[in-house]
Amino acid sequence: MSVRTSLNPFRVLSHSPNFRLFFAGQTTSLIGTWMQQVAQGWLALQLSNDAFIVGVVAAAGTLPILILSLPGGVVADRYRRLKVVTIAQAFLLVEATLLWWFTYAGRLSIGWLIAFALLGGIISAFEIPARQSLFIEMVGKEHVMDAVALNSSGFNFARIIGPSLAAIVIARLGIAWCFGINALSYLAVLISLALIRLPHLPVAAADPIHLLNEAFTYVRTHRMTAVLMQVVAVYSLLSIPVLTLLPVLARDVLGLGAGGYGVLMTCVGVGAMFGALSIAAAGPRLKRHRALVVTSLAFPVLVVLAALSRSELMTGALLLGVGACMVVNSAVINVMLQSASPDHLRGRVISIYVAVYIGTNPIGSFAGGWIARYWGTPMAIGGMAAIMGIYAVWAIRHYPEIRGAT
Repeated sequence: MSVRTSLNPFRVLSHSPNFRLFFAGQTTSLIGTWMQQVAQGWLALQLSNDAFIVGVVAAAGTLPILILSLPGGVVADRYRRLKVVTIAQAFLLVEATLLWWFTYAGRLSIGWLIAFALLGGIISAFEIPARQSLFIEMVGKEHVMDAVALNSSGFNFARIIGPSLAAIVIARLGIAWCFGINALSYLAVLISLALIRLPHLPVAAADPIHLLNEAFTYVRTHRMTAVLMQVVAVYSLLSIPVLTLLPVLARDVLGLGAGGYGVLMTCVGVGAMFGALSIAAAGPRLKRHRALVVTSLAFPVLVVLAALSRSELMTGALLLGVGACMVVNSAVINVMLQSASPDHLRGRVISIYVAVYIGTNPIGSFAGGWIARYWGTPMAIGGMAAIMGIYAVWAIRHYPEIRGAT
């Protein structure tokens, strides 16, 4: 069976040594990242006992991405992307080490936790556009769908393993060691990046303001790109409470401890990994527009049902579906945007995508935390998802581009 007709979701690894190195290092590092994510959310809840503060801490990690990812895109197009990613990963190692030390020494307050979240967000604002636009350099346009999907599967494999390990580490070693293990995990990605060899491609040398204007003009005038950006903005804004408020849902609604919260996070990861491996296996056979429509409709329905559930088992099952829809929806949009973007604009277009996709999270986190404080966590998660569902029905009818119609 040929590579192009194979259902093997890992086929891209066989013909791209560079992506093979990247995938191994990145997936290992992401396990530590998810351990830190779980520990950070649980620590915010312990220190504040306030759903709104949990949302503030989550927002602090993504707000800099909204502000700085566009300059990050310019950096990705003006300098070697591999070098930008390497430097950013090294800074993230330092941030995780500081977070470990402050927690271990008993000096971590909510203020410091927010400050470290902001620092991580600032670094990520430059790292994410460079890393996302690096895929095509490693595998070429022909295999970018496979690479994005497989990278998503690694991300969500880490989402499965990371929270489970975090629960064990918190129970046996203390919450500080989730941050310490994350710091060590960055060594894996730094080693893999050092071994990657890519050709030197020409970089943009124009004035940064001109580069940004060029990217905005393209996004505004390219109809499909503009529509996809709108979908990303609405979904990112309204879906984020299901993740940022999950520790509150676990403890205050379902009566679970840190271990139970870790299990729910794992359910999201299992579903997301299944979705990612499914689209990686489908490869060029995937009907992108159909996948976009189905997941855009199913995603909000599943989130509303999860918010209404009072059973740990039922909530976990629903979160499996939430994870699958979330990753398929975002991966399809990511690939559509990358495939449509000219090579010299890709870093900046992806930076706009990142600003919309991740940068709107703090707004959703603030809104979700505020609603949860006054009307309860289920209302925050389910109510915002219901609005997302109404938008999905309208957008699919209003924009034929989403359905693949002309």
